[in-house]
Amino acid sequence: MIRPHEATFADRHIGSRRADEVDRMLTTVGFDSLDALAAAAVPPSIALDGPLELPAGRTEAEVLAALRDLAARNTTRVQMIGQGYSDTITPAVIRRGIVENPAWYTAYTPYQPEISQGRLEALLNFQTAVADLTGLEIAGASLLDEATAVAEAVLLMRRANGRGEAGDGVTVLDANLHPQSIAIVRARALALGFEVVTTDLAGGLPDGPVNGLVIQQPGTDGNVSDASELIASAHERGALVTVATDLLALTLLTPPGEQGADIAVGSAQRFGVPLFAGGPHAAFMSVRKGLERQLPGRLVGVSTDAAGRPAYRLALQTREQHIRRERATSNICTAQALLAIVAGAYAVHHGPEGLAAIAQRVHEHALDLARRLTAAGATVTRTSFFDTVTIRVPGRAAAIVAAADEVGINLRHVDADAVGIACDETTTVEIVDRLVEAVASVLGDGDGDVRPGGEDVAAAFGIDPALRRTSEFLTHPVFHEYRSETRLMRYLRRLADRDLALDRTMIPLGSCTMKLNAAVEMEAITWPAFALIHPFAPAAQTVGWDELVADLEARLATVTGYDRVSIQPNAGSQGELAGLLAIRGYHRSRGEAERDVCLIPASAHGTNAASAVLAGLRVVVVATAADGTIDLDDLAAKLTAHEGRVAAIMITYPSTHGVFEADVREVCDTVHAAGGQVYIDGANMNALVGLAKPGEFGGDVSHLNLHKTFCIPHGGGGPGVGPVAVREHLAPFLPADATTWEPDDEGGVPVSASRSGSAGVLPISWAYLELMGGEGLTEATRAALLTANYVAKRLDPFFPVLYTDEQGLVAHECILDLRALTKRTGVTAEDVAKRLIDFGFHAPTLSFPVAGTLMVEPTESEDLTELDRFVDAMIAIRAEIDEIADGTIDVADSPLRHAPHTSADVVSDTWERAYSREQAAFPGRVDRQDKYFPPVSRIDAARGDRNLVCSCPPIEALAENADDVPPEPARREEVRA
Repeated sequence: MIRPHEATFADRHIGSRRADEVDRMLTTVGFDSLDALAAAAVPPSIALDGPLELPAGRTEAEVLAALRDLAARNTTRVQMIGQGYSDTITPAVIRRGIVENPAWYTAYTPYQPEISQGRLEALLNFQTAVADLTGLEIAGASLLDEATAVAEAVLLMRRANGRGEAGDGVTVLDANLHPQSIAIVRARALALGFEVVTTDLAGGLPDGPVNGLVIQQPGTDGNVSDASELIASAHERGALVTVATDLLALTLLTPPGEQGADIAVGSAQRFGVPLFAGGPHAAFMSVRKGLERQLPGRLVGVSTDAAGRPAYRLALQTREQHIRRERATSNICTAQALLAIVAGAYAVHHGPEGLAAIAQRVHEHALDLARRLTAAGATVTRTSFFDTVTIRVPGRAAAIVAAADEVGINLRHVDADAVGIACDETTTVEIVDRLVEAVASVLGDGDGDVRPGGEDVAAAFGIDPALRRTSEFLTHPVFHEYRSETRLMRYLRRLADRDLALDRTMIPLGSCTMKLNAAVEMEAITWPAFALIHPFAPAAQTVGWDELVADLEARLATVTGYDRVSIQPNAGSQGELAGLLAIRGYHRSRGEAERDVCLIPASAHGTNAASAVLAGLRVVVVATAADGTIDLDDLAAKLTAHEGRVAAIMITYPSTHGVFEADVREVCDTVHAAGGQVYIDGANMNALVGLAKPGEFGGDVSHLNLHKTFCIPHGGGGPGVGPVAVREHLAPFLPADATTWEPDDEGGVPVSASRSGSAGVLPISWAYLELMGGEGLTEATRAALLTANYVAKRLDPFFPVLYTDEQGLVAHECILDLRALTKRTGVTAEDVAKRLIDFGFHAPTLSFPVAGTLMVEPTESEDLTELDRFVDAMIAIRAEIDEIADGTIDVADSPLRHAPHTSADVVSDTWERAYSREQAAFPGRVDRQDKYFPPVSRIDAARGDRNLVCSCPPIEALAENADDVPPEPARREEVRA
């Protein structure tokens, strides 16, 4: 209980710590202590028999001091390494207004669009900027990093081009792609069994059938060339073409779409997002018309609400693109929404003229470098470039890199004879002078001054006029109206006010833990000594980062009971993929490559099957019993049917049904006996930390969601981090470094572009573990079990809890079954979800994992007052359902069916509904002073799919002509309402 003289951080993290509150909740659940509840809920066969072996929690001041010490061990340099990463300036108004603002970083993925209009508009701004700059019609709402986006584009081309000779052809990669992109594509190709050819495209396409082509423009060495003839040649041979590109460069260069490309991908990092030692950064993908329904990840679209007002939503039910089991086309469940929002705001802040001016300044610095380095005796390898200059200096590359380091500049050591130098938004004349002097001191052939006689060579540098952009971009008013800081500040506030995030209300989502993201945990991520480090900086400059990563990995290994952890995967889905690739590598190393079957319970997280497919495994579904547990008889039958072929089983534990399965050890032992490995999905670790360790009760590998259990905020749908934890026998197959990996290497393969993935947000989880300590983490888990069971017990009489254990207990979440009520009254789970908005709540998880249900996870961070407010709201909604059941009001006329209610609805001159304005706006005991009104009423999802608008539209015209747009035909498997 709380100590009167001193509160620990755990006392502030856990919502209900007062003795009277805890006692009341325990009484409701039927236990006299938290220890007794935990002992009853967690099966004895898996429960820990001692405390979690982590140091005691430290104070906030102590943890911040430790972080400052780690930061001080990093060495910041002028970062001119390039290779897909550029230093940038995050406008202070964006840093404070978005990155450091809990209204943005605590928001959830916008699956409930009525309370997500602000973040959806911000993402639509990002999509519009990407579509405009790349010259392609449709852009997605972000992917994870550039290298994995290139891999997604390759898979898209193979899906879309799956017929005829080209469908069987090779994927051709430009040798001038960034090395990490080549590595990620080749790793995915190994898993899926298709051929990749990397070639210098100056000699044209290789002979034979070609499925798809990926070009880098500008190239990793800086080269900029007209790709239109190459693209046309590829099209003539039936291939699709992807261009990996740079958004800032495209303010000056002819965009990929105008050169004929089908797809464009890249990183939006240089639009105001710090280097973050490799991430999180928002990747982008845009496609030509006709490919939009193949896009991986999320797509924001425009529809209308019940009153005909324009409204934003996720189009084409994009959440389903990663939970279609064995038919999945992508396992992108975590995008980089917060970083995409930052990049979009950067475009709004600068507008087209500002972006073009920045780009021109960057280009002029590169031109100046090329001219002066030529005069100093270096050979510039390319005459046409945007920001990157590569010089040939036979035998002296290492010396030049060292000389630049001595004057505080990092360069790219390409090989013994070549050095890459990338200019960016932060490059200045003084930096260029310093660098030229350092290079000249090594070469000794000149001083960098361009003299008569060298001017002809100098004049040859620059972008070919034929490649200069002539088309307009960012013409929508949003990119022109918010140039002053006052206006942008108010715009960002206005968008945030349209949303419901954790800073305003409990977000009771099951399956996606929405707990406190403490300000002290967030504080260090924008410190320059952490944020301004290049992912490929020399090891001597990243000592602090390396220590933090190693310590975090060790602590996570202790928490999970595994032997080794890699934090490289930059999303939960990527962690799943990494774990399954480790299993495949292990079987192959033992001469058992034929093991290609992945058993997945019907109750598993949807990303599991998608990850298995992308790891090259065949999905076989195992039935679940009536109580939600794995059907042991069906498991035995599937093991027999696929004897000798089973690679693994994927188990979510506690189950997605919110219950600790007592026979989990039996399941693990059975699969092990059949020669398979056990993958335990760690998405629900919030119910296990300090009470049980998956690595000790049968797991061989797990992934973790740091954005759930370990306090990295969701940010509206990313950043996420999905570390993979393994037993010792799988450790050799953990993710490899993409910059050094080769396809014939033994061991693991890379899954993300940078070695430490989204390193920039790791201080959050490190701080959480330091602040809580072993005892605090265990107390948090017990509190999570208490809050979930308290809510379940209180709501069960009104909305039956679908799954419990033999004692009537749930784990950290519970599923409320509305199916009988729906059958009797017509009120759906969606109606309840929308009505909760009128009470000021984000909805629970809707119809997952069981259709017609709501899954609730209260988390340990919510106090009793908030829990009771939610319970009271649900009980009040049940009373409204009862009025429908007894015939007092028809469901079609009820507040449930018309929810949510906007302020415009309730103050309109006419009110012809069958219930009062009071009931509409202030149901139950809703606080009038702090009432949240959604900006739109219920959104027409189907119309938004038929009429796909995914960039900033002329809103007034859309509203006026909403009924004049002919519906777009859609196949059932593409549009899942």
